[in-house]
Amino acid sequence: MSHRIRSANLSDASDIARLSGTLGYPAEREEIARRLTLLLPNPSHLVLVAEPLQGRGLLGWLAAERRVTLESGTKFEIVGLVVDMTARRSGIGKALVEAAEQWVLDQSGTGLGVRSNVLRPESHGFYESLGYLRRKTQHVYLKSLRD
Repeated sequence: MSHRIRSANLSDASDIARLSGTLGYPAEREEIARRLTLLLPNPSHLVLVAEPLQGRGLLGWLAAERRVTLESGTKFEIVGLVVDMTARRSGIGKALVEAAEQWVLDQSGTGLGVRSNVLRPESHGFYESLGYLRRKTQHVYLKSLRD
C-alpha cells in the first residue's frame, strides 16, 4: 500500500477521531481538533499521520512526546498508535514508528519507549519485531476527582 508519513494538521481531526474510535478511545472531531491545537505547536509533542498516495482518508496516526522527569531525566515515548483495520500488516505502523524514532534522534535522544496494554497482544509482537524489549509490567491506578 503506497503511503506517505507527514505531520498532522487540524484538517486531520475527523480521520484521527475515526481511527481513535477503532482503538477504543472514541472522540468527536471537535475534541480531537482542540487537542491538536494544543499539541501541534508544542515541540515536545509529535503527531504524525499516514495517508495514501492515492485516495482519501488517513491510514493511521502516531503520537509521541518528550518529557523530563525528576527521576529519569529526558524520556521519549510513543503515547498512541493506530492503523486502520484495512491497512494493517502493510508496513504503515512500522513507517510511523521509524519516523518517530528519527524525531527522537534529531533531538539527540537515545531511546524511545512505548506502553502496550495487556489486552492488545497483537501489538506486543509488533513492537518486539521492531526491536523493542519488554522491560516491566505494572499496574496503572486512576482516581476520579469528579463525580
